[in-house]
Amino acid sequence: MKPFIVMDIVKEAQKLSDVIHLEIGEPDLLPSPAVKNTALKAINENRFFYTESKGLRQLREKIANHYKNFYNVNLNPDNIIVTTGTSTAFLIAFYFAKKIASPTPTYPCYPNFAELEEKEFINIPTNDNFKLDINNLKNYDFDTLMISSPNNPTGTVYNKKELKEICDFCQNNNILLISDELYHGLVYTDNYTTALKYNKNSIIINGFSKFFCMPGFRIGWIIVPDNLIRKAEIIAQNILISAPSISQYAALEAFDYEYLKKTKKEFQKRRDFLYENLKEVFDITNPEGAFYLWCDISRYSDNSLKFAKEVLYNAKVAVTPGIDFGNYPHHIRIAYTKNINELEIALKRIKNFLKILLKLN
Repeated sequence: MKPFIVMDIVKEAQKLSDVIHLEIGEPDLLPSPAVKNTALKAINENRFFYTESKGLRQLREKIANHYKNFYNVNLNPDNIIVTTGTSTAFLIAFYFAKKIASPTPTYPCYPNFAELEEKEFINIPTNDNFKLDINNLKNYDFDTLMISSPNNPTGTVYNKKELKEICDFCQNNNILLISDELYHGLVYTDNYTTALKYNKNSIIINGFSKFFCMPGFRIGWIIVPDNLIRKAEIIAQNILISAPSISQYAALEAFDYEYLKKTKKEFQKRRDFLYENLKEVFDITNPEGAFYLWCDISRYSDNSLKFAKEVLYNAKVAVTPGIDFGNYPHHIRIAYTKNINELEIALKRIKNFLKILLKLN
């Protein structure tokens, strides 16, 4: 199993002073104030005992209502299991797969989860926009397709037409579709939706860590089709018991849409600022979602890990090397999870470092 290199970068960065952390995918914004108040209320009322393994019925109803509000999709709460973050959701989902195909670059935990469950993991090359070519899928042998939209690390989003094509392909070829939609909400276009809209037999994974700004609460969810509900529940009983009770009560108040509009607006503002100021020094595709820039560093280095460490020690800015996400030695990922003032300082440091680097070369 390969290490999650970004966590090693975090560990190194914490040993230094005055580092601006743009490596970790953790929002710095707070959730709706009601989230904290509800968590404290639950603690004071001693509501920290196990819930049923599928999670609080009230929370699953809230999640189902979210799909109606957000996507106009009707969802039965019985198809939802509340999980410990999205990590255990993937462990549940991968149980139903044998050969999992996924486009690259890809979140590093996907292949590690597959290896943990002794499932085959197949990396599928993507086009210049880091999207799947449906026709290319026919060249591979797999029974499960794993997609993420918005993608981590590229911020790529499949529009409705593209997503429907993927859903149709899976249905027509008896392929299980697993759709990682963790960054939904943080999408800077209206032309997107959930895979559940086009494929009722897909498995959907989402959570409260990103859009809802609740990473340390470790609370997520998985939506499974009718025929997998009981099997998924049994897996949850064994690997979860149940998701953290206090976190579940807190999440009841996470769907504050007026507050969440401000969250999205702030991340979009940061994206625009950072993209406009970094595109002159890196080759970057403007991301449509999430909170990352996927930067081509070819003009400076062909070793993303070495480059990331040089930026850390010389510019005091922590970034993630591209090799965390596959065979990408010419890329780094930069997270815009700090305020504009900190991003301005980071920009100056990076640009000064690059000027020195070019002179040395």
